[in-house]
Parts: sequence; structure tokens; C-alpha cells
Amino acid sequence: MMADKSKILLIGGTGYIGKFIVEASARAGHPTFVLLRHSTLSNPQRSIIINSFKNLGDLNDNQSLVKAVKQVDVVISTVGHAMLPDQVKIIAAIKEAGNVQRFLPSEFGNYVDRIHPVEPAKTAYDTKVKIWRIIESEDIPYTYVSCNFFAGYFLSNLAQPGAIIPPRFTVDILGNGTAKAIFNEEADIGTYTVRAVDDPRTLNKILYIRPPKNIYSFNDLVSLWEKKIGKILERNYIPEDQILKNAPGNVKLALSHAVFVKGGQTNFEIEPSFGVEASQLYPDVKYTTVDEYLNQFV
Repeated sequence: MMADKSKILLIGGTGYIGKFIVEASARAGHPTFVLLRHSTLSNPQRSIIINSFKNLGDLNDNQSLVKAVKQVDVVISTVGHAMLPDQVKIIAAIKEAGNVQRFLPSEFGNYVDRIHPVEPAKTAYDTKVKIWRIIESEDIPYTYVSCNFFAGYFLSNLAQPGAIIPPRFTVDILGNGTAKAIFNEEADIGTYTVRAVDDPRTLNKILYIRPPKNIYSFNDLVSLWEKKIGKILERNYIPEDQILKNAPGNVKLALSHAVFVKGGQTNFEIEPSFGVEASQLYPDVKYTTVDEYLNQFV
């Protein structure tokens, strides 16, 4: 059965979202490989993941990178913010190897062609757009994964700066709280991503992860939480000009502005010619809903 599964190479597989995709890949029966920086090999916190999968080389060593790419069918990049420009090395290796059937670049966030964050997030998004355009100009088969918000980043504390759990007394709401956002549990993102790698319906498409039960406005999210804890919170609405004043130097706030104020995750319809929605493609996947996710904090 494993012989029928594509071989997957994860670059950045020990990072925040990478480890969930590695686990989903192995769980689905794909021969799974990781490519790591030499510095990562000595990191004891990541030793469990590293020891569980075969390491094929180093992103900064072109020879080992090409060699690794030649051994697999699908390449998934989950490199972090600082390494986004380095994906040109992956693209060059894929072109040289000539055998890759699908490349998934390090997106795993918001749809970069439709969301327009202020700095400091703008620079990272501009880099992602450039990587997309290079992939397309080089005719590399791709799938872009737009998974929207990680639940662990934005839902576990209701997007409250510095908090580690949802609030019990007062809550800051960006803007007027009516723009809708999408929150997905990280393991579900891994599952949907891996399901897409061999699916012809996602080839050269954007895979949007937009499960209907995970779409909430900030106001509705707070109301749901209030219902769970049985008390009403004091709502403090933060005006846009104050958000923009504090955004420089704060990537998370810049992204929050783009989503919670400007509605960047939901202010457009999916265009079928270049986009598909994950929960519609894979209705058998039982994803964790926002309602269910919040239960762990009650």
C-alpha cells in the first residue's frame, strides 16, 4: 500500500507547522523524509522528530539538496519567516532534478494575492508573492495551501496580546469586530495538506482551508466564549488608527489588522479556476471546530 503513496520531502519539518505535516504524512502512509540544517541536528528539543524520519541533507548544500529532491515525488516547504527567500534554492533544485510532481511552498497562512498587511508583515508577504511567481514562471507543478489562522496562535488566547489562555474579564477587539476570520487546528492543517499532495483536483491550484464551522467574526467568537464560561466580558474596541500606530515592529498585530479589521481572509469568493476548498474536497475529514477547540480552556 505504501508503494502507491508519493514520497514526500519536508523542508522545515521540525518547525511549528512542519511537524504537524510530517506527522500527517507518516500517518497517511507516505514514505516521509526531512531535510534539515546542520544546526537543527544538534537541537535536543527537536530530536524526537529528527530521529523518527530520514534526514536527506541540508538546504544550504545544493548538491545534497538536489540529491534529496531526486529521491521523492513531492516537496513541501515549511521554512520559517527568515528563510522564505531561500526557497529559490529549492526551486532551482527541483528544476535541476526534473522529477518532482508537486511543490508546496511555505505559505500556510493567508492568501497572499488578496491580503495586504502593513509592515512588518508586508515584507514577508511580498516575498511569498515573489516565490509564487517564480514557481509559476518555471512551470513547476504546485499547490499553494492557504490555511488562514493557526488555532494555537490566535484562538487559544482569543488573539489577546501576551495572554496564554482566553480572557475571563475584559477582551480587546480589533476594529468593530464584524470582519470574519478563519481558525484551523494545526493537526487538521497537516491532514488536509497531505490529502492534497496526490489529488489531481489540487494541481496548480490554491487549497483554501475554510471549514464552515471555523469562520467567526471577533464579536461572535467572544460571544461563543462568553456562553462557555457563563459570564459577559467587558469589550474594549481598538480603533484602526491605534492599531496602525502600534503595528510597526509587531508582525502578529499587522496580520491581525489585515484580517480582523480589513477582512482579508473572507472578503473574496474562491475562484474555481484556480482555487478549491479543503473541507468540500475531503468531507470525510473530521476537523476540529472552533467550538470544540475552545472547550479545552473552559
